[in-house]
Amino acid sequence: MNPATEPKVSSRRPIFDDEHEDYRESFRSFLAAEVTPNFAEWDASGVVSRDLFKKAAGHGFMGMAIPEEYGGSGADDFRFNVVLTEEAIKAGVGAAFGGPMLTTDICLPYILSSGTEEQKQRWLPGIADGDHVLAIAMTEPGTGSDLAAVTTSARLEGDEYILNGSKTFITNGGHADRVIVVAKTDPDAGHAGISLLMVDTDSEGFSRGPQIEKLGQHASDTTELFFDDIRVPAENLIGDEGSGFFQLMDKLVPERLIIAVGALSGAEAAFETTLEYVKERTAFGRPIGSFQNSRFVMAEIKTELTVGRAFIDQCIAKHCAGELSIEEAAMSKWWTTELLGRVTDSCLQLHGGYGYTHEYSISAAWVDARITRIYGGTTEIMKELIGRGMGL
Repeated sequence: MNPATEPKVSSRRPIFDDEHEDYRESFRSFLAAEVTPNFAEWDASGVVSRDLFKKAAGHGFMGMAIPEEYGGSGADDFRFNVVLTEEAIKAGVGAAFGGPMLTTDICLPYILSSGTEEQKQRWLPGIADGDHVLAIAMTEPGTGSDLAAVTTSARLEGDEYILNGSKTFITNGGHADRVIVVAKTDPDAGHAGISLLMVDTDSEGFSRGPQIEKLGQHASDTTELFFDDIRVPAENLIGDEGSGFFQLMDKLVPERLIIAVGALSGAEAAFETTLEYVKERTAFGRPIGSFQNSRFVMAEIKTELTVGRAFIDQCIAKHCAGELSIEEAAMSKWWTTELLGRVTDSCLQLHGGYGYTHEYSISAAWVDARITRIYGGTTEIMKELIGRGMGL
């Protein structure tokens, strides 16, 4: 066959269309212009500029699923969320863009699926234009992954809830204008006693703790929040009273999948930078990648990444079709985050002493990888969910 007439093999993954790839290119340009040049400053200060939310929204990279009547683009397609996560992670600025992604991926779906028309008119336009930043407050100092054990309480008095308690490890906690708070509205009803309340952060009785000093992902704004007899209008209840736990379980499926998407993208990025390094770095007169151990390590990583990519793309397709189960989301989350840990550790080892310095990006990737096995539900909780799904 004449090479000129041979059909070209597209590098585009089957789950994406041309519009997703155009969106990807546009977002890459946005990251290069607005995020990467500022990343070092944000990483050092522990918080991104508030302007980032406004700029991201203005370029169509936040709240994409918000319908046009509320000021959004109406692009209710999870694959756009996937594109943002993959590109931010591969550019090495996932921690910085985590705030806009949290509003888009984690918080917004609660309003879109369970919010009343009045709530949507009140809350969505501010998100669509980047003026209002959201956070969600689940974790408490003494509960960890056990959502049923939350002690933050909301007692109904007339047409207001009286909210008391505290939450920790809250991403966007410092910037948030509104926070979706997981609270007990009926302490005797177990899972059925949990509700979701939207709390304005300018409410009397609301306060924030200082920035939490984390091991990694420094550019991600993370704080503790306190609620002291806050009066929350009953009209800020999201969904029915007592439906909070079941809303959380439903929304944790895409949350865990998007964490898996980021973990696999991070592992792929670590592999690519290390492949380049082992081809260029020499020892004993030849590239370190030419030694059998290096080849074997890289071969193992390449194989695991290829297998992981097939599984995650399958999960994305199933989620877009409304068919991804709780157990499958848990599988995707625990397997890819554990893979990310193994890959970054092996890649750092191949960098030798340089891998333990800030000069090479693999050191930050190695540190940042550790939290992925904890947030969104620990690896142990993921295995528990998978086991229960088998009737064990």
